[in-house]
Amino acid sequence: MGSVTRIRHEVLTLPAAELGPDNPLPPLRPPDEVHRINGHHLPDLPRDMARQLGADPLRSLLPAAVRDGYGRTREPRPVDALVLENDRLRATVLPGLGGRIASLVHLPTGRELLYRNPVFQPAAFALNGAWYSGGIEWNIGATGHTTLSCAPLHAARVTAPDGTEMLRLWEWERLRDLPFQVDLWLPDGSDFLYAGVRVRNPHERPVPAYWWSNTAVPEDRRILVPAEEAWQFGYERRLHRVPVPSSDGIDRTHPLNSPYAADYFYEIPDGRRRWIAALDTDGHGLVQTSTEVLRGRKLFVWGSRPGGRRWQEWLTEPGTGGYCEIQAGLARTQLEHVRLEPESEVSWLEAYGPLDTPPSGEWPDAVGRAEQRLAAVLPPGRVEEAYAAWQPYADTEPAAVLAVGSGWGALEVLRAGLKLPGTPFPESTLGDAQAPWRELLRTGSLPRPHPDRPPGPTLVARPWRDMLETAPATPHTEYHLGVAQWHAGDRAQAVRSWERALHRASEPWPLLRCLAVADQESGHHERAAERYADAFRDLCRQGHDDGGTWTAALAALGREALEALLRARRTADARAVWERLPGTVRRRGRFRLLLARLLLAEGRPADARAVFDAGFEVADLREGAEDIGRLWERLTDEPLPARYDFRMRPDPG
Repeated sequence: MGSVTRIRHEVLTLPAAELGPDNPLPPLRPPDEVHRINGHHLPDLPRDMARQLGADPLRSLLPAAVRDGYGRTREPRPVDALVLENDRLRATVLPGLGGRIASLVHLPTGRELLYRNPVFQPAAFALNGAWYSGGIEWNIGATGHTTLSCAPLHAARVTAPDGTEMLRLWEWERLRDLPFQVDLWLPDGSDFLYAGVRVRNPHERPVPAYWWSNTAVPEDRRILVPAEEAWQFGYERRLHRVPVPSSDGIDRTHPLNSPYAADYFYEIPDGRRRWIAALDTDGHGLVQTSTEVLRGRKLFVWGSRPGGRRWQEWLTEPGTGGYCEIQAGLARTQLEHVRLEPESEVSWLEAYGPLDTPPSGEWPDAVGRAEQRLAAVLPPGRVEEAYAAWQPYADTEPAAVLAVGSGWGALEVLRAGLKLPGTPFPESTLGDAQAPWRELLRTGSLPRPHPDRPPGPTLVARPWRDMLETAPATPHTEYHLGVAQWHAGDRAQAVRSWERALHRASEPWPLLRCLAVADQESGHHERAAERYADAFRDLCRQGHDDGGTWTAALAALGREALEALLRARRTADARAVWERLPGTVRRRGRFRLLLARLLLAEGRPADARAVFDAGFEVADLREGAEDIGRLWERLTDEPLPARYDFRMRPDPG
């Protein structure tokens, strides 16, 4: 007899970097999305794919905040974990870090089935910045890694269909305003972990939905999937069809064979079971399968070139083995969104577990053997039965809360009077961030802000924008109204709101910064530089801090001001900004890079080169960014040092 499935709390100690404070400036610019396809390739794609590629693209990250306050100094730190275990599998979940399954161990053999990162090191891969590698993550929102990558989720103990314990994770995804849940269930004696997933649209309008379950596995594997073709996408932003397993004479199902980073979205024929596996040379590894709704399967590889290897080192400890990703999603490719109808939901069941079968040999033979083995250990009918058994339990109210997420879901439930069985968002979870908006909802007025802090987050959905439009027009309300109008695409009205508020504001720097962004977006770079300089001077005059928020604002505004002033060739003003930054900010890698740009603009290339020679690490270097390499090329003809080589695409020539 197997032991009864149980859930317990553990505290892991990991070498971990601190997340630090969020960026307090509203993200008014559209995200620099490296996964956007060049438009002139659309006519070459299937009609349904092309339509979903263009469906309601993300205009901004609002209302989410950018998370760029982390560094690269790792120290042993405690990380809360929830462990779900039977006598066959042990799943370790991090509820405070996006609900990530950090580890999945097959107990009879002692094998770790995932790539388990031995450290916690944030990097700028999520849509809003901080993300970390390893394990199984749940990506909802829009193309890319979710804004919840490093955020806490609600977690609770729920009764499973077989009477054992099920771990429920849930949150309110803010980019699309969608509540979702993931129910992790380990039937007694099962070699497979089930994940029942539900995404709900409680609104009276359709919403573009996006979901990809992303599993990191060691890259010294062969990836097996029942497909003969794939859509390849790389950093040159072109989506094109390639044969599987080999293209251009390279067997791409071995991740280390690919020279450059790329995505491979597999075309699994209709009617074929949907699964993907990663197996080592001895035939041991992980398989993921699901019910039919989760249509897509994908492989991401970093590539064998220096840039890809550098990124692998960047995300973990040097000398640690690399990883690749196998993924499963609602659409054929990760570049698409699907339509979720008003007041509807979509749900499915996934299964993760060990698979043992030789991966070598001709492609049809290797895939056929794996498919037969999967059918033997987990027949497709059993997955469908588990899904059917789980569905009635999706609405079960949690028995015991194990972790608490954000209060944003509670605020939306309070505003709209929503009933969301199974995923409670109680008023007790409302916190300081939600307090002003709860007051707006209750009284029709936005309260005065704390005088020594940045304005705080803005809610931008239409109901909140309507409330801001009818609230008393204080400078603080006009500021938030302008942000909401900007998000809605009414940029002229947003500028008018900010300009009205500017004449009455006691602290004008947040308004000046918003107007500077508007100037940049309309091509008025000289005026933007002037407003940035004024905003930075005003913020410096405040001269206070409250546990890091003011310093975070100073760093964020200082960075934007430096970049704007350098672009406008106002070198002396850029130097003035630099000199007023705190030493702790100037020592950050991002600002060392800005210093090299400033020195070069001042006609001091040798000093700029010395910044590189002294060494720096840009903690929030963005995926696909080439800033460091381009600046190096302006300084010297020498090859880019390996420590700075993050290039992810072939040379244009």
